[in-house]
Amino acid sequence: MRLDKFLKVSRIIKRRTVANEACDAGRVMINNRVAKASTQVSEGDIIEITFGNKTVKAIILDVKETSKKDEAKEMFEYLSD
Repeated sequence: MRLDKFLKVSRIIKRRTVANEACDAGRVMINNRVAKASTQVSEGDIIEITFGNKTVKAIILDVKETSKKDEAKEMFEYLSD
């Protein structure tokens, strides 16, 4: 699955266009590498997103094409630094 779509489906970022812009700006990293919106993600990948001065780090637990709001929380787990 594409990175921008995963961020939207998992509800880490609410809109796909915003996820796309974050990727284009170089604020999203997968496994310590800057990632483009089209980068494929899989289970076990670690995503790091910079929002202003805050950094969010999460590990992908499940990749689904669609999810309900309750199921979205089970697709990833936040990691503490």
